[in-house]
Amino acid sequence: MFRIITTLVMVAIAAVAVLSQYQNYAENPWTRDGQVRAHIIQITPRVTGPVTNVLVDDNSRVKKGQLLFEIDPSIYQAELSNAKAKQMQASALLDKAKNENHRAVELESLKHGTVSELDLNNFQNAVQTAKANLAAADAVVEQAELNVAYTHVTAPTDGFITNLNLRQGAQVVANNPVVALIDENSFWIEGFFKETDLQGVNMGDEARVTLMMNPDSPIEAKVESIGFGIAKSDGSTGNTLLPNVNPNFQWIRLAQRIPVKIHIEHVPEDVQLRVGTTASVQIFNGA
Repeated sequence: MFRIITTLVMVAIAAVAVLSQYQNYAENPWTRDGQVRAHIIQITPRVTGPVTNVLVDDNSRVKKGQLLFEIDPSIYQAELSNAKAKQMQASALLDKAKNENHRAVELESLKHGTVSELDLNNFQNAVQTAKANLAAADAVVEQAELNVAYTHVTAPTDGFITNLNLRQGAQVVANNPVVALIDENSFWIEGFFKETDLQGVNMGDEARVTLMMNPDSPIEAKVESIGFGIAKSDGSTGNTLLPNVNPNFQWIRLAQRIPVKIHIEHVPEDVQLRVGTTASVQIFNGA
């Protein structure tokens, strides 16, 4: 009899524990399907040329404005010198046109009819044309100066260089990304919750994040946003232009996973966030 009572008590305790755990899960949804995310900036050179110097190492931390690598500036410096020479030429032609126009106006003012009205108009037009040519030359100089400046590639924000394969002597091409920079100030957690768990979850709800690589250092967080849609698999076009339809059982309806963006409030000192690592997320619904 004593064994029966003991067994019943143990079963009751286990049932209460399971019920309590279930209620906690129902009220505070939890998922282990989460990932650390951050904005990845593709460092893209604005000019083409061989790399003359790489000043960062792979997996290193950089500050905003820090020089990452340099491109051979010789061709762009030559273009700048040529542009400045044409700028000086355009400036000289403008001075000449102004002087000729001024002389014609002075002669006409001293004695009416000395210079025809057509010539006066031509002199004035020559001044305007010279001004336009000088403005165009100024623009070419400005562009050439920018190209020289673009040979020094700097970090647009604080962050981490990762998967660096750039080496001195490598040829980079304008507008083709060559270096990945993880924005240090943009980390967030992406948690994928079953659609059945998100009833009553709102933006601003408290959350707790646990990283697989730091299980003993929970991270304080909040719900920032909840996804409004996911891509469908059934009905998408296959290789033969026919729709893809996945087989399923009528008596089984699998809940879809909805992405929930979790804003990180505070990161413990002993935790370093790394993009793509696994995280568990619990939302304290209505906290």
